[in-house]
Amino acid sequence: YVEDSACEEALLLFREVQHKGLTGDKVTMVSLLLACTHLGALEVGMWLHPYIMKKNIEVDVGLGMALKDVMTLTALIVVLAMCGQGNKALEYFYEMQIRGVKPDAITFVGVLVACSHAGLVDERISHFNLMSEKYGIRPSIEHYGCLVYILGRAGRIAKAEELIKNMPMALDHFVLGGLLGACRIHDNLEAAERAAQQLLELLPDNGGSYVILSNRYSSSRKWKKVKRIRELMAERNIKKPPGCILIEVDGVVHEFVKAGFVPNKSEVLFDMDEEEKETALNLHTEKLAITFGLVSPMPGVLIRIIKNLRVCNDCHTATNIISKVYNRETVVMDRNRFHHFKNGSCSCKDFW
Repeated sequence: YVEDSACEEALLLFREVQHKGLTGDKVTMVSLLLACTHLGALEVGMWLHPYIMKKNIEVDVGLGMALKDVMTLTALIVVLAMCGQGNKALEYFYEMQIRGVKPDAITFVGVLVACSHAGLVDERISHFNLMSEKYGIRPSIEHYGCLVYILGRAGRIAKAEELIKNMPMALDHFVLGGLLGACRIHDNLEAAERAAQQLLELLPDNGGSYVILSNRYSSSRKWKKVKRIRELMAERNIKKPPGCILIEVDGVVHEFVKAGFVPNKSEVLFDMDEEEKETALNLHTEKLAITFGLVSPMPGVLIRIIKNLRVCNDCHTATNIISKVYNRETVVMDRNRFHHFKNGSCSCKDFW
């Protein structure tokens, strides 16, 4: 179940095993810990530790590392980068070099991601060059994708397109998706059209590409083109993946699938009136899940949420405000990174 990303089913199956009076082995425990990680089920994960001790389940190196959270420097760099602690991640990278530990290709993915989330454009270019010049590591598509992402996010769209053009390997959706996302941020419609066209040729069934391009047309009030994109999606039976939110309350993971401050209405695709736009945005799953967390029987407890899509601007702004008004810390893990909201600000510094 865990290998197939059916983590909730894995936990339910273990519950059945318990009811039958059976005890899992070390492999079961590692799988359960991984399931808790993917679901954000911190309380269940914390419960597993005393359970393992009580049942005298053998703890080997793999399980011990999972329980004690002892990671390699590379894993630590990646985790810090995802949490928005780019500078801290780079400190560990420098420590790695001081210790004489040779970084590998995965390490540099973490380093480049750290530079991305910290907005360190020049440092990222420097580390990208360091990878091949000092360590003889040939950049992969993932490394190029990271560099395209940071150049695009910094507004250097033309530079990012030039890098893509000169890449020594075939394009993939990761690279083009990063460029398309940057075009969304900087409202560069021409570059967005070029990137979307390439992405749709590569992955014609990718619903996200249609939606992002439709959003760009919408923000430019090109309603005929918006309509054409929606028609293409209907003709090709392309559906946008629904937003899904997981939130743990009292040790139980709850799932929200359907989705008053003034919302950012640019996140709505269609030519509708202002009231309809506000209604559409109010149904975003983050807001429903956070509301559920606020009314839970344990006030003041950190709200932890996992989302399968990127957090939109509107929900990000709303969560910032909620964290300040209700004095409630909230951690959201979207498909790209962690966002830690506290006292009206986010760990990503509004750069994601």
